[in-house]
Amino acid sequence: MTTPLNSSGLRGQVAGQTALCSVGAQGHELRYRGYDINDLAEHSSFEEVAYLLLRGKLPTRAELTAYQQHLKQVQALPEAVLAILRLLPASAHPMDVLRTGCSALGNYLPESSFADQLEHADRLMATAPAMLVYWYRYSHDGVTVDLQTDDASLGSYFLHLLHDKVAPELFQKVMQVSLILYAEHEFNASTFAARVCASTLSDLYSCVVAAIGTLRGPLHGGANEGAMALIQSCENADHAEQVLLEKLARKEKIMGFGHAVYRDCDPRNAIIRVYAKRLAEASGDDRLYRISERIEAVMWREKKMFANADFYHASAYHALGIPTQLFTPIFVIARISGWCAHIVEQRANNRIIRPSAEYIGPEAQAWIPLSARDA
Repeated sequence: MTTPLNSSGLRGQVAGQTALCSVGAQGHELRYRGYDINDLAEHSSFEEVAYLLLRGKLPTRAELTAYQQHLKQVQALPEAVLAILRLLPASAHPMDVLRTGCSALGNYLPESSFADQLEHADRLMATAPAMLVYWYRYSHDGVTVDLQTDDASLGSYFLHLLHDKVAPELFQKVMQVSLILYAEHEFNASTFAARVCASTLSDLYSCVVAAIGTLRGPLHGGANEGAMALIQSCENADHAEQVLLEKLARKEKIMGFGHAVYRDCDPRNAIIRVYAKRLAEASGDDRLYRISERIEAVMWREKKMFANADFYHASAYHALGIPTQLFTPIFVIARISGWCAHIVEQRANNRIIRPSAEYIGPEAQAWIPLSARDA
C-alpha cells in the first residue's frame, strides 16, 4: 500500500518502472535483473555485473574477456583532463573531484549520439578509478601515477594505483564484492536524479554529474565515512558500547544503520561483514572489527536498527588501506554502472519526469501597488 501523495520524501510512491533491480522484496531481498545479490557477490566479477546491468544478460566467457579488454582500451584519460585534475587542490572534496573529472571528460570526449551511449558508459566506469587516484596521489603525495597496469578488474586497478603494487588476492576479492554490492539499488536519490536528467534528453555525462552531486549529500553517500569516524573514536568494544549509549541518549544519528526500503535487514551487510572479518583475521588485528560487532549488537538491542551496507564497509575499506575520504567515491566507481543502465533504460521509453506539487501557500491575493506597500 502506497503512502499519501503528499508524503515526505515521496516515501512509498512508485515513480516509474525498471527491469534493472528489485529492492526489499520479502523485507530484505536485492536482485539485479532477477539475480540474487548473494549469488552475484559469491560467483561473479564486477565486470560481469556491469555487463549484466548495461547489456541485459550475463556474458559468456568470450564476451567477458572481450569486455574486460574493451574496458582497458577506454581506460586512458586525455591529457587535458589530467591537467585539470592536477589543478584541483588537496583540500577539494573527492566527490567534487569526480564530478569535475566526469564533466571535463564529457567536454573532451562528448556523447554526440545516443547510439554511442554504451561506449561512453564503459569509458566513464573504466576511468573513474584513475580520475580519483591520479588526483589524490598528485595532490597529497606529489606523485604522478602511471595509469597503465595489467589488472583485469577495476577493483584491482584501483588498489594498484592507490598503493603502487598488485593487491593481495583477498584484497582484490573484497574490492570485487564491494563494487558488486554498490553497483545498483533501484530508485535511490542519485539514480532518480540521473533519470530525471536523462528524461530531458540531456547527455550521459550530465546525467552522471547530476547523480554524483546527489550522492555527495551526507543523507545519501558518506555513511561509511561517518561509521569509520565512530569506530575509530573507540578504544575497544566496551568503550564503543559506552560511547554509543551516550550518543543515543543525546539522540544523535548513528551512521550506517537503518534503511528507507529494507524492513528486516540489508542483505549487503551480511556479505561485506564476512569479508570485513576475513580481512581482520588476515591482518592479525581485529580491534576495529570487534568494535563494529559491538556497535551493531547495541544498536539492535537498544533501537532495533540493523546495520546497512555502509557499516562494515568502513572497517573493510580501512583494512584495505583506503583513506577514509575516498570511501564514498568508491561508491561512485561502482554505481556508474547502475546509473548508466538507468539512463539507457530511461531513454528507451522516455517521457520527461515532471511531477506535480501540492500547493500549501496562501490563497488568491489582491495586488498591492508599490506605493501602498510603503505606507
